[in-house]
Amino acid sequence: QVQLVESGGGLVQAGGSLRLSCAASGRTFSSYGLGWFRQAPGKEREFVAAIIRWSGGRTYYADSVKGRFTISRDNAVNTVYLQMNSLKPEDTAVYYCAAESSWSGGAYPKSDKEYDTWGQGTQVTVSS
Repeated sequence: QVQLVESGGGLVQAGGSLRLSCAASGRTFSSYGLGWFRQAPGKEREFVAAIIRWSGGRTYYADSVKGRFTISRDNAVNTVYLQMNSLKPEDTAVYYCAAESSWSGGAYPKSDKEYDTWGQGTQVTVSS
């Protein structure tokens, strides 16, 4: 099982960019699908983006971030990234990375219940 540690959060003005990183331990990193979720104060945790296992040839995004955020993975350094551009105040949240190992086809997991390993989260604050 992998352990996940996020970094890269911070305070940025609207329209700015941040890149989040999620470093994983373990030798089986490439066998996990990876997702980014976020949780704003008083709201439920929501799906942001995901990338499938192995080479990560497919990615998925929430409609609210499509065209602004890009998820990628580098299996050589056991890290998944979330490049966030054109940030908006409504992107303010704690961002979590998560790993899943049970997807076997069909609709890709976008529910947090389908991910079994989580990082501790990193705060992203976008000022207007």
